[in-house]
Amino acid sequence: MSKVPAGWELAPISSVCESIIDCVNKTAPVVDFKTPFKMIRTTNVRHGRVDTENVRYVTKSTFDTWTRRGAPKEGDIILTREAPVGEVGILENAEGVFLGQRTVMYRADSIKSDNYFLLYSLLGKFCQKQIENFSNGGTVAHMRVPDCEEILLKIPPLPEQTKIAQILSTWDKAIATTEQLIGNSQQQKKALMQSLLTGKKRLPGFEGEWAAGFLGDLCSFKGGFGFKENYQGKTTGDVPFIKVSDMNLKGNEIFITSSNNWLSQDDISETRVKPFPIGSVVFAKVGAALLLNRRRILVRDTIVDNNMMAGMPFKGCDTNFLYQLMLRIDFAKFVQDGAVPSINQSDLSKFKIKSPPLPEQQKIAAVLTAADNEIELLQKKLSFLKQEKTALMQQLLTGKRRVKVEAA
Repeated sequence: MSKVPAGWELAPISSVCESIIDCVNKTAPVVDFKTPFKMIRTTNVRHGRVDTENVRYVTKSTFDTWTRRGAPKEGDIILTREAPVGEVGILENAEGVFLGQRTVMYRADSIKSDNYFLLYSLLGKFCQKQIENFSNGGTVAHMRVPDCEEILLKIPPLPEQTKIAQILSTWDKAIATTEQLIGNSQQQKKALMQSLLTGKKRLPGFEGEWAAGFLGDLCSFKGGFGFKENYQGKTTGDVPFIKVSDMNLKGNEIFITSSNNWLSQDDISETRVKPFPIGSVVFAKVGAALLLNRRRILVRDTIVDNNMMAGMPFKGCDTNFLYQLMLRIDFAKFVQDGAVPSINQSDLSKFKIKSPPLPEQQKIAAVLTAADNEIELLQKKLSFLKQEKTALMQQLLTGKRRVKVEAA
């Protein structure tokens, strides 16, 4: 049996809940227009929150039928039992809301438990491991309602629960604030790109008409090379060989600074591949990845896989300007017909643009890069806050770190 601190108890979640309500076990008939009645689906429950905006709507008759056993209230906790299992969120706005399929609702008994403490407990490692164990064994992972009632919690006295919940809520507020700042900064960057990269807004000291032309006037496009398996897997070498997946590596958000594969000079001679030069802008040219519109800049000569393409800037084109310009272009517009999305260099080269002289390109790129740096700093802060909160949850919810509770 799992150890609990002195004064705590190990008990099923049902022992500290006023009620546990499962959804009606059938599909609710939805309508294609907005009504005051909203169905919460598993997709609406993520990361401690319940989204009550992006929902399906039903008629009052359906709502009344589905809430006969009880409608959710503000502060209730929603758990997903399938697709996926174990997402948890707290309901902040319960007006007109009812539970969709594969969800279950917990209502804390206010005499025995703090609802936010229950939320954090269900999100914690101790409960998530139980949920994982309960949901194993089927073709599609799912959790039975009786098992939802038997999840064990490590339960301190109510005042300590409340204190723990308050501490973790403070971290949640800091995380939410940072997420909002990131969202605002991204919108500001998008507006800057719209105005600066089209010439609608000119920076101080620059005037005159921009040159009308094509994207191919700024750079040449070329696809990458096939990467034979017998050359893959080397973690050191003379030249990196990047695949689409390398764009996901930490630190490669803008510049390609690391790679999962490297080639020696002998390998390069044998395979007859040619590195792309520093300053090239690389991106996926085939598959679903190209629709993500991700671009990266090479910081050293690099060999590129044949599922990727590179734009190599000509003299008179600033690499960072080209990168920002290509971020703004939706490559989905150039997708070739076929089972797998793909693009070719000819279509990209013919994309119409207007471009300023090199000094103005560099200034525009500097402004947009500064915006990227601000977003990156906020994202690092967000990552730190989430990591610290996770570590703190593990300590507080297991009693390894105790909180001081003021005497009544």
